[in-house]
Amino acid sequence: MSQTNWEGIMINIVKTSVKMAALGAVMMGASAANAGVDFGKRGEAVNLVIGYQPYYTESWTGVVNNGKSFWKKHLPAGSTADFQVGLQGSVIVNAMAGEKQHIGYMGDMPAIASTFKYLPERGGTDIRIVAALGTSKQQCNIFLVRNDAPKFANGTAAVKWMDGKVTSAPHGACTDRFAQAAFKSAGVKPAKYLNQNIEVITTNFRAGKLDAAAIWEPTATKMVKSGIARRAASGEDFGLQDGAFMVMLNDLISQRPDAVMGWLEAELDAQEFVANPANADAIAAMAEAQTEQIDQSVLKASLYDSPMVGSTKLQLDFTISDDAKSLLKDATAFLYSLKKKPAAAAQIRPEGVMGQFAERVLEKRGLKTPVGPVSYTHLRAHETRHDLVCRLLLE
Repeated sequence: MSQTNWEGIMINIVKTSVKMAALGAVMMGASAANAGVDFGKRGEAVNLVIGYQPYYTESWTGVVNNGKSFWKKHLPAGSTADFQVGLQGSVIVNAMAGEKQHIGYMGDMPAIASTFKYLPERGGTDIRIVAALGTSKQQCNIFLVRNDAPKFANGTAAVKWMDGKVTSAPHGACTDRFAQAAFKSAGVKPAKYLNQNIEVITTNFRAGKLDAAAIWEPTATKMVKSGIARRAASGEDFGLQDGAFMVMLNDLISQRPDAVMGWLEAELDAQEFVANPANADAIAAMAEAQTEQIDQSVLKASLYDSPMVGSTKLQLDFTISDDAKSLLKDATAFLYSLKKKPAAAAQIRPEGVMGQFAERVLEKRGLKTPVGPVSYTHLRAHETRHDLVCRLLLE
């Protein structure tokens, strides 16, 4: 037997040992030496690496937890948390698949794809969804149009205008799911529906080569405030949700349920912090410090301003709520429908979603889901009279 084959067999044996440990041995305090990553024993300091997306507004509780260090209050003394920026959720998924990151903050599509990194018939890295960072209809589900496009009565009219036009979105992302669903709902077929990243979309809008594109926050707000394109439609117009989720390595869940609970306690702190509109400026400042070339005013607007006054910009679910479950089901079916299937099945395996830890933390605090909404009117209600007068003068 070759060395390569022998190493492959040993890797499979190790992974099988980890799964068996998850059922009993490790949970009862047995040694975690057979796991892919040794996270230590319960109560010991734990060293965690976190992949997060400060360039995706819907997952900003990671930005807050990094900036406020809430995790220090809930993990054992001496623990560390190394926050590593991922420009896209897929980057974080790949790092977790290589066990280089242990916890991930990401959008719904990469979160779903991460659960398929392990399948019983082929093995792999076992990654599971443990909490909902938030759900919305206008964080990833946003259509921008070129500046000289007509003034539309509503978002549906804007999408109908895209019939026969050149459109774009990062394919395979939440934007792709939204765009295709909106096209179908409006009964239109663009002349072109291109697969382009944020940089290419920006360049093509500037060059006049693009009529419309679906993009996420804060990039959508940045492009609008920069005069590159105009906001025209969102998921609010079609009743379509987007979302962000927290995922964890099952090695961590199996070996250190105490660390899982501690991290989720910190996440709940972060969600409560985001839900309080009095913290808007502080959150925008943290986001500016953790990103590059995005002004604080743009970052604040991406979370707290909405052209649809009174609408919810972000719902902080925390647990895998009914809304989150519905989103996961629909998004998984969409992934499976693609020719290149990141989802290897039409549904996530039952153990791929473990919401019980978040439910326990929420129950312990005496709270219910959602932790809170973030809306434009909600923010205004907390402004001082002076702030409100200044804003009205500027508007």
